[in-house]
Amino acid sequence: MRTAIAAAVALVLAVAAAGAQDFFPFRRMRDPSARLPTKESFDGAFNFCRLMYNRVTREAGGQGWWTDYPNADTNFSIRLSELTKTRISRGPSGEPNHLVVRPTDDELFQCPFIIVSDAGTAGFTDEEVLRLRAYLLKGGFIWADDFWGTPAWEQWSSEIGRVLPSFEYPIVDLTPAHPMFRTMFELKAIPQIPNIGHWRRSGGGTSERGFDSDHVNVRGISDANGRLMVLMTHNTDISDAWEREGEDPGFFYQFSPDGYAVGINVLLYAFTH
Repeated sequence: MRTAIAAAVALVLAVAAAGAQDFFPFRRMRDPSARLPTKESFDGAFNFCRLMYNRVTREAGGQGWWTDYPNADTNFSIRLSELTKTRISRGPSGEPNHLVVRPTDDELFQCPFIIVSDAGTAGFTDEEVLRLRAYLLKGGFIWADDFWGTPAWEQWSSEIGRVLPSFEYPIVDLTPAHPMFRTMFELKAIPQIPNIGHWRRSGGGTSERGFDSDHVNVRGISDANGRLMVLMTHNTDISDAWEREGEDPGFFYQFSPDGYAVGINVLLYAFTH
C-alpha cells in the first residue's frame, strides 16, 4: 500500500515537473493570513476547513491554529483530487479553495470536516464551546492533530471535554479494528510523523518530546450511535507530511505516502458517516 501511494504521488509530481522543471511543484511560502469564507466559498465541492482558535498556551514548534497552514491544506486538497474521485472546490486561478473558520462563524456548519492543528494550545470561550458542540452533534467532524506530550494532551482533553463532557462522551482509544483504518487504504497503525525541522536536527528521529511522546495515541469521541465525531492523533504530525512534501525527497518518501493514506482514510470516513 505504502509503495503504491508513493508511486502514484511521485508519478503526479514527475508529470507536473516535466512542465514546471520542479520535481516538487507544490512548495509554497508560509502565509499566516487567514482565508475566511464568504457566501461564494461553497459551491458543492469539497473545501478543506481549518479551525481558527485562541491560543492560550505555547508549544515548541507550533504557531497555534495556523501551524502547517496553508501548504498542508492546499497540498492535501490537490492530492485528494488526484488519488480519489473527490471533486474539490477551486478558485478562479485553479487553486484549491481551502478555508479558515471560527467556532462562531455560521459557515462552520458548511464544513463536514475540520482540522485543528497544534491542538494542545487551543482554548475556547463559553460561546465557542456551545457552537462546537452543536456542530458535532449535527453531524460535524473534528480532527485534532500535531500535539505532543502530556501537557498538550491535558490541555486539549480539558477543552474538548468542555465541548463534549466526558461522562456522556468518553474519550476512547481507537484500534486498527475501527473502520476508519480501512476506509480506502489498509492501515495497521497511525505512523509517527515529526515536523521536518525535528527530523533534520535529530538525524531522523520521530519523537518530538523524547520519552514523553514515544508512542502515538489515536483516540476518539463518538456519539450515542457510535459515529466518530472527534479524532485525536496525539504524538504525531500527520499534516507535516502534506505541508512539507516538496521540501526534501527523503522526508517525502519516508512520511508523505503514509500521511496521505491516513488523511484520505479519515476524510472519506468523515464523509460517509
